Amino acid sequence: MTIAHEVTGEGPTVVLLHSTVCDRRMWTPLVPDLAAAGHRVITCDLPGFGDTPVPAEPYNDADEVSALFDRAALIGSSGGGGVALELAARFPSRVTALALLCTALPGHPPSEARRAFGNQEDAFLAAGDLEAATALNVSTWLGPEASAATRASVHTMQRHAFDIQRAAPEPAEITHPYDIAAITAPTLLVSGAHDLPEFTDTATHVAATLPNADHRHLDWAGHLPSLERPDLINPLLIDFLS
Repeated sequence: MTIAHEVTGEGPTVVLLHSTVCDRRMWTPLVPDLAAAGHRVITCDLPGFGDTPVPAEPYNDADEVSALFDRAALIGSSGGGGVALELAARFPSRVTALALLCTALPGHPPSEARRAFGNQEDAFLAAGDLEAATALNVSTWLGPEASAATRASVHTMQRHAFDIQRAAPEPAEITHPYDIAAITAPTLLVSGAHDLPEFTDTATHVAATLPNADHRHLDWAGHLPSLERPDLINPLLIDFLS
């Protein structure tokens, strides 16, 4: 399948991979700044998010994204960061730089707080209360700097994801073996003081594993800093890519 995507600007390619609380619309505050800085920006919706339906056949997120570019820098948020890590590990010669915002890492053990969140979300979904599940995600994943408009936007994206995912059978996901130690790209890791603790632990672990990594822990940030304070994150990402 070809996942839904948009291309903006000209220059070296940057692929933006959204959090699984959102879809490609989460990058609306960043795309114009990246394009103005001389980048060709690709935003995409992972399978089951935004305008990309749940596939009918087994699939792999990284395989779907890899079809969109030949060589690129990757910026990933949360679950999108996990996809970016897989791409950079499996195809190191194709990834020129890697910026990970509160990244997930497949196989990393969840914190007690993450398990409690998951149990509560599952309970709401089992009861068919999508509104409560959506509100839980908004309150969990946005830090205190997020505006009311940002909270409303994340609510819209998360609720849409629930709607399209629950309307389709859940297909099998294809997994490929990879080792993040194979990553050669310069890497920026961002974590937030108002996020669940496992994401700081993940950033610390990845930074210690990779030879050319920089970890920035932000005292103001929650789990989605590019939405909470784009005025602070956008310059950081553009400076890193330069």
